[in-house]
Amino acid sequence: MRVHVVSDVHGNSRDLATAGDGADALVCLGDLVLFLDYADHSRGIFPELFGAENAAALVALRTARRFAEARELGRRLWAGLDRDGASREEVIEAAVRRQYADLFAAFPAPTYATYGNVDIPRLWPEYARPGTTVLDGQRVEIGGRVFGFVGGGLTSPMRTPYEIGDEEYAAKIEAVGEVDVLCTHIPPDVPELCYDTVARRFERGSSALLDALRTTRPRYALFGHVHQPLARRMRIGGTECVNVGHFNATGRPYVLEW
Repeated sequence: MRVHVVSDVHGNSRDLATAGDGADALVCLGDLVLFLDYADHSRGIFPELFGAENAAALVALRTARRFAEARELGRRLWAGLDRDGASREEVIEAAVRRQYADLFAAFPAPTYATYGNVDIPRLWPEYARPGTTVLDGQRVEIGGRVFGFVGGGLTSPMRTPYEIGDEEYAAKIEAVGEVDVLCTHIPPDVPELCYDTVARRFERGSSALLDALRTTRPRYALFGHVHQPLARRMRIGGTECVNVGHFNATGRPYVLEW
């Protein structure tokens, strides 16, 4: 059995269309939407609306963890944008819908997917085609192994669309229970797995996920979220923990075989 796993697709529909080639199934761990590309400031919803120069300024502020100034820059830019009467939410949703139309069309069958922190879950049922199964706090059997899926991220200063509280996230982890492969968007709360060496900051990992790995001991824990982690894999007890990679940048899936 061969399963390909991707995360942090961020608008890369071209490579997503071939990500399942040679595999029995594709697993996607979320973050389909590209709002702002930290490597290429011309790509994403933000530069489409406000230009690459303003995108570069926002990236610099966020990288310096000057989140209040970043939000103020955003407020000024939105205030000066001609939206033809549409609200900020409507403008963003229209752009997200355009991306989702391309991305969901690129998924092969079968695909098993969960949400990332930048995704908008309520839109997914409109775009998920037959052969794409969306899971969050749920389990599914793939090739004789039980996979559990928990999507989204934890609350953070970034205020991305699908962030939830620690208790709600822990409840989803508990609902999944014992599985062979635990698939999440965010990593367990381990410094080496949560620190982004390029952004030079810690992303939020889950302590509930870490506790589950120690108690339920799945064979694998697969996740993404941190684009350039200090460590891409490590063992926690009997579990092999793997950051499957920043698919937007690499265009290559992680391969799981048994």
